Amino acid sequence: MSDDRLKVAVLGGGSFGTALASIAADNGARVHQWMRDASLANEINRDHRNSHYLPDYAINPAVTAATDMREVLTGAELVLVAIPSQAFRSVVRQARPWLTAGQILVSTTKGIQAEGFKLMSEILEEETGFPHIGVISGPNLASEVADKQLTATVIASDDPLTRTRVQSALGCDYFRVYASNDRFGVELGGALKNIYAIAAGMAAALGMGENTRSMLMTRALAEMSRFAVHLGANPMTFLGLSGVGDLIVTCSSKLSRNYRVGYALGEGRTLEEAVEALGQVAEGVNTVHLVHDKSSEEGVYMPLAEGLYQVLFNQVPARDMAKLLMQGEQSSDVEFTLSREDVKAARRLED
Repeated sequence: MSDDRLKVAVLGGGSFGTALASIAADNGARVHQWMRDASLANEINRDHRNSHYLPDYAINPAVTAATDMREVLTGAELVLVAIPSQAFRSVVRQARPWLTAGQILVSTTKGIQAEGFKLMSEILEEETGFPHIGVISGPNLASEVADKQLTATVIASDDPLTRTRVQSALGCDYFRVYASNDRFGVELGGALKNIYAIAAGMAAALGMGENTRSMLMTRALAEMSRFAVHLGANPMTFLGLSGVGDLIVTCSSKLSRNYRVGYALGEGRTLEEAVEALGQVAEGVNTVHLVHDKSSEEGVYMPLAEGLYQVLFNQVPARDMAKLLMQGEQSSDVEFTLSREDVKAARRLED
C-alpha cells in the first residue's frame, strides 16, 4: 500500500519547531525533524519528549527525529525552517543539496541577518531560488502551542499554493492559521516586536504601572510600523496577528525570552548576565543593534529602539533611559491618519 500522507520536514530542535512538528503529526502528516544533537533526537524517538526545550509536553509519537539532513528532507513536500537567525543561512546551505524546487519552504524564525539586513525568507530565496517560499509569524508562545492552548498564527507568502498548503498542514481546532500576502511586513513585524519585549520586561522590573506598559506597547506599535512602512511594508499588516497580536503577547508574558532578558536588565544585571541566565537565544538583543543602525541610516525616528540600544550596548541605566524617553517625541498619535504635511509639521515642532 502506498502512503499518500503529506510529508513534512522540520529543521531545528527548538521549542517552536518541535511544537509545529507535533501539530503536523496530529493532522496526519508524516513528520521528520532534523537536529544537530543526537542525544536529543534519540530522546524524541524513544520518549517522545524534548527535555531541553519542552520538557513538560508529550510529542506526537509519529514525529521521528534524526541528525541526517538527507534522511529528513528526501521526499518532503513542506519544509519548516526553525533555526535561530545566526545559524539560519548555514543550515539552509547544508540542506540545499536535498531541497527541490517543488517543495514549499517556510521560515518560522523571527530574526534579521546583520549582513545586508536580510530577513529569513529572503535568505531562503537567495540560497535556493525556489518559488514556494513563506513565513509563519504571530503570537505563538511555543509552550502554549505545545499545550494545545487556542492560538492563531499567520502564513505569509505571495504564492497561493504556499498559503493554502500550510493552512491545511497546520490548521486545527486549537491552532488557527490565517493568510497574508505581505510576507515582508509579517516577517518584519515578528522580528521587530522582540525589541519592545525587552523594553516591557525592563519596565516591569522597574515597577512601572499598567498605564506605562500600555503607553509603551502603543508607542512601540507606532514605531515598528513606521519603520516597516518606510522599508515597503503595508501598514495594515501591523493591525493583525503578526503586528499588534505578537506585540501584546511578547510584551506581556514571562514566557517570552526577550521579556525575561529585559526584566533581568531592569533588575540591574548586565546584558551578559541576562543572556546567560536565560540559557536560550533571545533574538531581540541582536535585533536592537541592527534596527538602531538601519534606522539611523534610513533617517527613521525610533526613540524606543535608540533608548534600548543605549541600555544594552552603552551601559546607560535602564531607569535613566525611561526618563529620557518621556522627554522625547510628543506629536501625532496614529501618524498614518495624518497627511504628509501634518507629519512633517509635527517633526519640525519636535526639533
